[in-house]
Amino acid sequence: MGAFDGLLREAMVLAALLCLPVLSIAALVGTAVAIAQAATQVQEQTLTLLPKVFAVGATVALFGAFAMHACARLFTDALAAIPALVYGP
Repeated sequence: MGAFDGLLREAMVLAALLCLPVLSIAALVGTAVAIAQAATQVQEQTLTLLPKVFAVGATVALFGAFAMHACARLFTDALAAIPALVYGP
């Protein structure tokens, strides 16, 4: 596997790793709010947005440091791989 393929694979895995917690929390909160709305028959569209915004914001605040460190590591790996990308293996 070449240097570019390795960097591309690492970037795709990192993107999936960073998106998964946020998307799963948003889906869980959205499902809980939808169940609560169905049970109470209150069909207000603005009620679904606020809990999702708070939940996603809290998730980003919790995982933000990890995400920044992972992105910085990917950046330094990409900078270190520049000679292999330019000159080949």
